[in-house]
Amino acid sequence: MGDGRLPAVRGRGRARARRPSRPAAPGEEDAVTALAVRHVGPPRLTKGLADGGRLDWDAHRALHPDPRPLTTDRLVALCEAGRLHGRGGAAFPFARKVRATADSAVRRGKRTIVVVNGTEGEPGSAKDKALLRGAPHLILDGAALAATALGSLEIIVAVTDGAAAGSVRDAIAERDLGGRARVVLLPERFVTGESGALVRGINGRRPIPPGRKGRASTRGVDGLPTLLSNAETYAQLAVLAGLGPAGYRKVGTRDEPGTVLLTVTGSARFPAVVETPAGAPLGHLLDLCGARAGEGVLVGGYHGAWLTGEVATRTVVSRAGLAEAGGALGAGIVMPIGRGTCPLGECARVAGYLAAESAGQCGPCRLGLPDVAGALADIAAGRGVAAACEAVRRAVEMVVGRGACAHPDGTARFVLSALEVFAGDIARHASDGGCGRPVLGVLPAEAEAAELRLEVDWSRCDGHGLCADVLRGTVRMDEYDYPVIPTEPIPARLEADARRAVAICPGLALRLVPRTPHEKAGRAS
Repeated sequence: MGDGRLPAVRGRGRARARRPSRPAAPGEEDAVTALAVRHVGPPRLTKGLADGGRLDWDAHRALHPDPRPLTTDRLVALCEAGRLHGRGGAAFPFARKVRATADSAVRRGKRTIVVVNGTEGEPGSAKDKALLRGAPHLILDGAALAATALGSLEIIVAVTDGAAAGSVRDAIAERDLGGRARVVLLPERFVTGESGALVRGINGRRPIPPGRKGRASTRGVDGLPTLLSNAETYAQLAVLAGLGPAGYRKVGTRDEPGTVLLTVTGSARFPAVVETPAGAPLGHLLDLCGARAGEGVLVGGYHGAWLTGEVATRTVVSRAGLAEAGGALGAGIVMPIGRGTCPLGECARVAGYLAAESAGQCGPCRLGLPDVAGALADIAAGRGVAAACEAVRRAVEMVVGRGACAHPDGTARFVLSALEVFAGDIARHASDGGCGRPVLGVLPAEAEAAELRLEVDWSRCDGHGLCADVLRGTVRMDEYDYPVIPTEPIPARLEADARRAVAICPGLALRLVPRTPHEKAGRAS
């Protein structure tokens, strides 16, 4: 391994004229297509993407040098010199991943697999989609560099976005990599991008986190040692290899050289994917996108944390800077909340979405997260606010550190930081029953399309409460011990539980009915 063999992985590449992005098939388009790509200072990752086009092989090579092949040791040394960390959220040192994968392959006498995680399940993130759609060759450059150094069997690019899949397939064809690289299209869920879930999905199983934690570098795709990192990380690797460590470190900070790719949405007037040197003021990025910090800014996504507007405007964009401020860089998501929407209502929507998006296979997610979401909804509605705040904290204590993946811990971080940053709003909701502001849906929280809703025949219901036991967090009991049934459709993930609740209802009072055409039209609008 690591002998520098490259041609079979790099491919020859066929010259093609630069063309606009591949049109998406019906259902493929999403909000990311409306996001501009902007940069602070000279662009690196986003070079040539300002007009929204796709860089084919010729256009890509005109902008980016062809990386020279490296041995495993040289690749590790390059990543250490460039202090390259993963850009998917965990910020794990990339050199350590490469070394762990190589060592596992030698120890077990196995070949390796290189996986590009382009799933980007975070609703507020668009940076990886922007690269996959616009600069697929840059990602493949980095993946091919790693695959050659490790002597890998193949490169697998896992995505949930149809347009991104088409762009990468085109790039594979342009490079004549058909025999050494492939694209896997997986369902778009929040937990799909978790490393264990991703490996399961590529292996043809349901993409949910496995009950037992393991490392892809030891046993990943097809049981082989697997180097798994996100799309931006491989693009950063290609830039690092092209510039060299000294050139790469000309921007950024000493400990975090290079640029950072951010998705700035929320209440921003000009939402965008922005490339900026690490260490840039967050306030400047907000100004660039026409956003005011307002009452709070969510950094790091739905597993990140809220910062007050004052703190956000004086912090810098880096892992260290955001951590010092009490936040997290995570997957590079920045969401200012603005003043026109109810922040507690927005947070309650997100908490409900996160509860519905869990794999539902372990207690903290299946039971704890619906409790957190329900209590936060009570706070937003001004119902028993003090008790609801205490209920949130009790539920969070029960979920932290006990899940099969980081989903319950990340959700807890989001919710607890909301209670702290929006303490003034909580007091107003407690005293006035609300803040008087609507919930505008500034924070995206769309779960799977639901087609069924619950109905109760009240002449038959005796308040046994079995439905509330089965659908905990979705159905609750009122002060008279009768079930409170949600008017909105049941999330697709909970349909099996809803059918079980219907089946065990002693009074045969509960039933599932399809959404009406009017309800479907309302959702579509």
